[in-house]
Amino acid sequence: MGFTKEQREILSNMSQVFKHVSEEEMCDAVSDQSKLSVLHDKSLVELLSLLNALYRSGAPMVSDADYDFIFLEELKKRQPDHPFLHSVEPETIVEAKTVDLPVRMLSTEKAYDIQEIERWGKRIEKAAIECGVRFDTLIFRATPKLDGYAAFDDGTKLYTRGDGRRGTDITRAFERGLQIAEGGERGLGPGEIVVSRSYFAEHLSEYFDNSRNFQASLIKEKELEPPAARAIEHGKAVFFPFTLLPDWRGSWQELIADFDKVIDNLWQKLDYDIDGIVLESIDETIKKQMGATRHHHRWQIAFKKNTETAEVKVVQVIPQTSRSGRVNPVAKVEPTRLSGALIKRASAHHYNMVRENGVGPGALITLSRSGEVIPKIEEVLVPVSPEIPDSCPSCGSPLIWENDYLFCVNNMNCAAQITHSIEHFFKTLGNIDGFGPASIRKIYDAGTRSISAIYKFSEQDFEAMGFGPKQAVNMVAQLQRSRNEPIEDWRFLAAFGVFRMGLGNCEKLLEVFPLEKVFHLSREEIIEVKGFSDKTADGMLAGLRLVEDLFSALYQLKFSLIRTPIVGDDEEDESGKPLLGKLLVFTGAMQSGNREEMKKQAKTHGAKIGNSITGKTDMLICGERVGAAKLAKAEKLGVQIVPEREYLSLVKSD
Repeated sequence: MGFTKEQREILSNMSQVFKHVSEEEMCDAVSDQSKLSVLHDKSLVELLSLLNALYRSGAPMVSDADYDFIFLEELKKRQPDHPFLHSVEPETIVEAKTVDLPVRMLSTEKAYDIQEIERWGKRIEKAAIECGVRFDTLIFRATPKLDGYAAFDDGTKLYTRGDGRRGTDITRAFERGLQIAEGGERGLGPGEIVVSRSYFAEHLSEYFDNSRNFQASLIKEKELEPPAARAIEHGKAVFFPFTLLPDWRGSWQELIADFDKVIDNLWQKLDYDIDGIVLESIDETIKKQMGATRHHHRWQIAFKKNTETAEVKVVQVIPQTSRSGRVNPVAKVEPTRLSGALIKRASAHHYNMVRENGVGPGALITLSRSGEVIPKIEEVLVPVSPEIPDSCPSCGSPLIWENDYLFCVNNMNCAAQITHSIEHFFKTLGNIDGFGPASIRKIYDAGTRSISAIYKFSEQDFEAMGFGPKQAVNMVAQLQRSRNEPIEDWRFLAAFGVFRMGLGNCEKLLEVFPLEKVFHLSREEIIEVKGFSDKTADGMLAGLRLVEDLFSALYQLKFSLIRTPIVGDDEEDESGKPLLGKLLVFTGAMQSGNREEMKKQAKTHGAKIGNSITGKTDMLICGERVGAAKLAKAEKLGVQIVPEREYLSLVKSD
């Protein structure tokens, strides 16, 4: 198996090159998924990025389901907190500039069996108790999960989902005649660009390898091919807003009692590709109570289908070093078939499991494969004397134990960790394009090991590394953009990749302490923050010491940081900051600037931004031509209505 001409062209245009995983390894992993387990963590993440780029550009090597439940699941088993898993996989458009989305577009939590759905239901029930709502009165909604091209329609423009925060403008799809499914109107928010399954099979399969390839063709800048144009003209290719999907509604008791029937009926409801069923609570109180992670809404979950087990012997246990320095054991087993796949390797979880359960050459184990994911060891039937490594397989440094895991602490010089740390920084910032894995690898190969050094590069420096003149100009501009474009201070802090300091923990920390004090905190001060344990504090302090010099160098570049309001500031401090902690909604045509720019400006003054008026909204900032219904709703809920000119005065006085 190899790349098609189109796949090679896509990767070439996107400057995607192989740094950690070779073309041969990538093709082998796709044709024999058991080989995934032997890839190093950086190789796996690069493989995921490459597969995602191809899939979302319309030339996939694997299906969406296989990507989610086989390839992505492998990383989830190794590193459940890896940043790649907690970001939204981007809908990629080759050589397209990104723009802010009108609202965040999150991914969906996934479940593979009824037990996971029931655990999710318990979380809904707990939330209901906490906010005084009777669980037995809640209505749940189930809808098909379309396997299409995710997009957002605000009524004026159509955007790709991108990374959930920034996407690309693909309004040209509507200009080409793309219709709304079910005779719907524009402006219904998130949905998927899909094509009729039967129409594709009869009229398009000879022109396009798969429906994903066709969907991507509808939004590319190049002129539509005649078969694609006809599909749009015949109404067989549509934008399907989620609000118009067929659904089932009922109580939790009704859902669980008739679960299989509900799922099966919805799966067959539409003539479009379906890769799951989305379940959600439609109660607004529950939604507000449960909220969302950086990745998904907690009140929503997607059910996927299928567990098969087999008894096999272990041939070898192979150590692999991850980005964080964790050394993961991968068990090579005698080839066996599970769920139709030939399995040769499986995750052994961590080295403490290997040590305590006797996983080694000759051990007899039970493998399970659920939801078509990479197999894992369920039970060790006949243990043996295990082999525990004492040095890093990447750099040879001594390993240390931390709880169940072995770690390489040579993070400053271990080749397997350096480039990913740089990638993590730019990816977490989220306000910079052009610094993907290929570009980082080229910079690394030229001898650069520091993020602060990258910010000093000129166009000539980039050209000397092998970048083209136009690309060099763009990269310098993007570095400047990342400093000038407002970004949350907790996101900036999380970008340094400190152990136990992900986005959530950084935001919690900065709600108590200002950014400038973080590197001077004591162990006791960190432990006092709600949700932080002594182990968390120890891990954070050790990590902060390692990145302090880098942080200082980058902080002096004066990034445009949106400050997190300190929880518990006294009234005297707040009196001079009229927007601090206020929830604002902007509406109407603004005269002083772009509405998105005004929202960013408001955040720099400590305000929070909402997308619709609710009882929690503090101010409705009004430009021109505001609808009477919106004003009436604000008055009814007691929301302060602030004209644009008055709002600008508040900003000046802050």
